[in-house]
Amino acid sequence: MKLYEHSVQLEKEKCKGCTTCLKHCPTEAIRIKDGHAVIKDARCIDCGECIRVCPHNAKKAVCSTLQDMEKFKWKIALPAPSLYGQFDNLDDVDYVLNGLKKIGFDQVFEVSKAAELVSAYTRMYLKTDGVKKPAISSACPAVVRLIGLRFPSLNDHIIHMLPPMEVAAKLAKKEAKELNPSLKDEEIGVCFISPCPAKASYVKNGFASYNSQVDVVISIRDIYFQLISTMKMDDNIETLSESGMLGIGWASSGGEATAIFNEDYLAADGIDNVNRVLDQIENGNVPPLEFIELNACIGGCVGGVLTIQNPFVAKARMQTLRRYLPVSQNFIDSKKGYIPEDYLFNELPEYRPISRLSSSMAESMRMMADIQRFKESLPGIDCGSCGAPTCRAFAEDVIKKTACAEDCLIKKNWAQKAEKGKNDDC
Repeated sequence: MKLYEHSVQLEKEKCKGCTTCLKHCPTEAIRIKDGHAVIKDARCIDCGECIRVCPHNAKKAVCSTLQDMEKFKWKIALPAPSLYGQFDNLDDVDYVLNGLKKIGFDQVFEVSKAAELVSAYTRMYLKTDGVKKPAISSACPAVVRLIGLRFPSLNDHIIHMLPPMEVAAKLAKKEAKELNPSLKDEEIGVCFISPCPAKASYVKNGFASYNSQVDVVISIRDIYFQLISTMKMDDNIETLSESGMLGIGWASSGGEATAIFNEDYLAADGIDNVNRVLDQIENGNVPPLEFIELNACIGGCVGGVLTIQNPFVAKARMQTLRRYLPVSQNFIDSKKGYIPEDYLFNELPEYRPISRLSSSMAESMRMMADIQRFKESLPGIDCGSCGAPTCRAFAEDVIKKTACAEDCLIKKNWAQKAEKGKNDDC
């Protein structure tokens, strides 16, 4: 099986082994070994939570740079809607779009435009017979990977709709060829301006058998200061924006759900909240719902770790900006009654669920019993001193032979005190 290429990486020389990331990782992908963090690739979902909480800046997201676009003859920028929330006193997104052209892009295609089209087709998707409810949005790649690793029973609930970034890339390339018929496919480069590392990982790895149409992913942080220097509010600007309130609303939690015009929905943001919601869905502890929107980042994409602005400030700015926009500028012909193939993916990526201990049922049952038995001998305080996030995780590591039973410092201390007390009695 092809190795998953991650965008979240550790800078070992900065890591102090403080266990902060250990406590916040939603998939228990981090261990402390030899005084520094170690990320288990098979468990990491590139949500960026470790980047957000690390007090020593020892975690980083690896993205491309603008220089990586130089190899293309025709350069296309795909700005995420969350980009607009980074700028103070912005009352017209055309300032941002024109700024992108000034720093070297030949064409700009708003992801928010594609989001409006995806929203329209999602409404149609939810009315299709056989769709398992509640249907879960596939827009956040960190959430999709989380479901595959921790909640595989919910795979059938994921909507098989490509995220707006992919739809935008396809439509932008088509538009580029219409503008320049002489362009070859390999001469067209598509650059997504991303708020989070999960999108970069999505592009690197593809999505099951689907290969991303995006060529380069750069972070909002990396492009922000270049844009600031070119965005002049008093310039005569070209009208480029082709999206409205619905598309730009996708930047914040609840924006996607609002755009499908369905009242039976739930929207949750922040990876801990997402975990709790998925657990409740799996256990059947949610009311009857049509649609679930989940965002790994606090506040939605405006809270991505590759953004500049505080997510709550950015969200407030987005709300102000949306007041001046039409509801939508993109509509579909619903009379056709079907969703074009370009908007759908056929299969989900296959992940090994982190709860699976062995390919053999008998072996898994034996290991589960051994884990429970060993866990009962541990303090149960989840202190992290052993290098694992919880006593349960440590017990699993010991049974899998990736950790030593002696690594539990509390248990070792108890044993030493008991031995000392015995010697004192003598």
